[in-house]
This record gives sequence, C-alpha cells and structure tokens, in this order.
Amino acid sequence: MAKDTFFNKKESLNAGGRLIDLSTPKVMGIINLTPDSFFQDSRKPAVADAVQQAGKMLADGATFLDLGAYSSRPGAADISAQEETDRLIPVVEAIVSALPQAVLSVDTFRAPVAEAAVKAGAHIINDISGGQLDADMFTTVARLQVPYILMHMRGTPQNMTSLTDYEDIFSEVFDYFVDKYHQLKQLGVNDVILDPGFGFAKKAEQSYALLNRMHEFAPLELPILAGVSRKRMIYGLLSNTAAEALNGTTVLNTIALQKGASILRVHDVKEAVEVVKLWQAVNS
Repeated sequence: MAKDTFFNKKESLNAGGRLIDLSTPKVMGIINLTPDSFFQDSRKPAVADAVQQAGKMLADGATFLDLGAYSSRPGAADISAQEETDRLIPVVEAIVSALPQAVLSVDTFRAPVAEAAVKAGAHIINDISGGQLDADMFTTVARLQVPYILMHMRGTPQNMTSLTDYEDIFSEVFDYFVDKYHQLKQLGVNDVILDPGFGFAKKAEQSYALLNRMHEFAPLELPILAGVSRKRMIYGLLSNTAAEALNGTTVLNTIALQKGASILRVHDVKEAVEVVKLWQAVNS
C-alpha cells in the first residue's frame, strides 16, 4: 500500500552527479577513522582496514558510507583540524580509487575539512553541529553544491551532556530545522537531509520522544536520517553494552522506518538492509 501523504517529501538527492532515489529507504554504513569511537568494532583508523570495511559494507547493501575522523561521543577529546584532515583524506582517496562506485559522506563540523574531503572525492557533508561550530560551513556547502546532512545538537561533544534542558524538545528541534533550512535555501543549497541528533544534547527519554514524533517533521518535506545505531539510548535502557545493542538497534531502526526515515545510519549494514526489505514487504 503506497503511503498517502499530503506532503510532497523530497525523495532524491544529487551526489556527485548520481541521482539517488530515497523513495525506498537507504542504508548508510559508519566507518570511524578514530581510535576512540564509542563502538570498538567501528574503529578503522588504518587506511587498508577502512577500505576493506567499505567494500564489505557496499557488498552488504549500503548506499552510502559515512567517514568520521573526529570522535563525537560525549566527552571525547578535541583534536585539531589538521589531525582530523590527516586521518580522513587518505581514506577518502583510497576508497575513491578502490571503490569508485561508493557514495561517500564525511562526518565533520569543520568547513576546511569538509572542503578538502569533497576535493578528494567525497560527495556529502554530514555536520553534527548544523553549522554552529563553523560559521563558514553553510557557505562552503553552497559553493561546493553537495548534499548536506543537517543535524540538531547543542554545544560541543565535550559539553553537550549538560545542555539537555528543553521546554518542548520536538518543537525546539522543529524550529531549529526551519531556521537552518531557510538559511541553507537562501544560500542555494539544493539537497538537505534532516537528522534529529539522537543522543546529542539529549537524554534517553528525550531521544525516544523525538523518535516517537519523527513523522511530524513531514511538513518540512525533507528526507530524514535516523542515527540510533548501538547508542546509549539503547544499551543504557537495556542494561547492556554497545557491543550487545544490535537487537535494540534493529528494533529502533524498524520504528524509524515506520516514522518516515529515508536513511538509516548504522554500524551493521547487513542487518539494516534486512530491516528495510522486511519493512517494504509489510508495506507493499
């Protein structure tokens, strides 16, 4: 049964000249080029390991690969833009060379790092700060004409856990998206994806409240990325660990699809692709 919706959600994006259809939900695989990301199995700081993981994720059905060279887990150490660039660019170049079919997203809040990555062959900028940590990010995205993932966060990874006081979290995130998207449109950015930022300056119950109401972002008519994979909102509630949170991740990914997600950002691509297939079978 086709979705009957009053809203005309944007269902494609142009990534490096490739038109990607988001009317069917897609999966984005996470590759962390850091030594300290919260899920140990996602850490691939060596170029060869990152390329191998990229190939596996593409074989498992990922449409996008998201490369992060700056750990944004709560309380993570800050690193310089130079160190972030030095971690990131060799991997971008190696994946572009070995796997030219890959659509690469770079997880950075720094405009110079984003620009260097795009020049090296990346296609999408994924900014956890929504342009708040680098005033040049929006103009850089507009100039590069690449898709932009606009996430909601307060503060920085170092202090965000102390910035969780909201009167109405859904309304505040909605208004944030309206304001930021208006700025991006004024600059001429064509492809914007929304990310509610589960776990970023949000307590677990606030993240669950956002997930429950995620379908209410529909009036913005933009694709939504859901990034809940193995997060504390899962393993904290279930009293286990990130390593044991795959089952919980699968459950929340299923709910995210029901609530309108167009992209699932995950550590475990094969399982997420299976979620999409089963969800499609139920809704076909």
